[in-house]
Amino acid sequence: MAAAALTREGGEDAFRRLFRFYRQRDASDLRGVVDFSAPGGQVFRSQLSISSVSDQDAYRAGLQPVSQWKAYGLSGYPGFIFIPNPFLPGCQRHWVKQCLKLYPEKPNVCNLHLHMAPEKTTDLWGQSKEQLRRKGSSKWEPRSLLEKLRWVTLGYHYNWDTKKYSANHHTPFPSDLAFLSEQVAAACGFRGFQAQAGILNYYHFDSSLGIHVDESELDHSRPLLSFSFGQSSIFLLGGLKREEAPTAMFMHSGDIMVMSGFSRLLYHAVPRVLPNPEGTALPSCLDQALSSDLPAGSVIEHSSDEDWQVCAKYLQSSRINMTIRQVLAEGQKFPEESGTNGKGQTPSEDSYHENSKAKRHKPNRV
Repeated sequence: MAAAALTREGGEDAFRRLFRFYRQRDASDLRGVVDFSAPGGQVFRSQLSISSVSDQDAYRAGLQPVSQWKAYGLSGYPGFIFIPNPFLPGCQRHWVKQCLKLYPEKPNVCNLHLHMAPEKTTDLWGQSKEQLRRKGSSKWEPRSLLEKLRWVTLGYHYNWDTKKYSANHHTPFPSDLAFLSEQVAAACGFRGFQAQAGILNYYHFDSSLGIHVDESELDHSRPLLSFSFGQSSIFLLGGLKREEAPTAMFMHSGDIMVMSGFSRLLYHAVPRVLPNPEGTALPSCLDQALSSDLPAGSVIEHSSDEDWQVCAKYLQSSRINMTIRQVLAEGQKFPEESGTNGKGQTPSEDSYHENSKAKRHKPNRV
């Protein structure tokens, strides 16, 4: 296989060679990519902590009962858990709407806030929805502000200059997303997980995320949770060194990935976003409407048809990824720092992604 042969070449490290292979527009050899919808080979069933999450709490988070989830591990990657779409019908729509309509707004921080006057970034949703609704298929049409989103940070905001978090740069973490994250973490054996920081990634078909390790959190004993919505992608999970060839896997809409234990500090990357494999504009799981009978205390909200039309138009060429982290252990505090206010940010809106049209900055975070 072409991908396997690349890892044996000299020169570049094995991870970079495979990243470049899958990044290519004409990389048609995807036989080596693990597909958890048809597991086999190095994939095995992983056990979940079913009793840790009540069916009622799962429903409140928009999830199926944990007893109905399928979870998988990968040989050679202890602590890695992959859960193919455990969301109840229609519930993915809530998280997509939050990522486009609510979470990009202040006091949260997004790439657009760094380069535009404050009055220009007020109500990104309101400024973009008409343009998105009218948008045709031409890639030459001007992009709306929402289509220029690259990242949003929540809770403890990551400092792109120092590559650290700070007590001085913190805003309230969204309660609905915290509840979702706590249920998923508990189901994977991490009761008491606290969602303290989130990074939302907004990908288009020409986007990728470079090779890196997530090590800035002060507590590495807690997992990193990753949620994907919209178009699919190829995710590469490597080793402790870049010389180790990574394993490629598909991530589809609704899939959840958990990196814990040994796998928490491994190199990883997203070389490519792919069209939904069903061949339709959106995956069928996003066509399902939300039930009108939501349980008491549900964090899921109904989306209006108008709002969902805007979200659906956006997702036809995009993928949204939410990564949630616990930064501090119970009772832990940030070390004293001098000479910083904790609010430094990256100088470019494209620093989070490698883009086929703008590769000046290398990405360094999930």
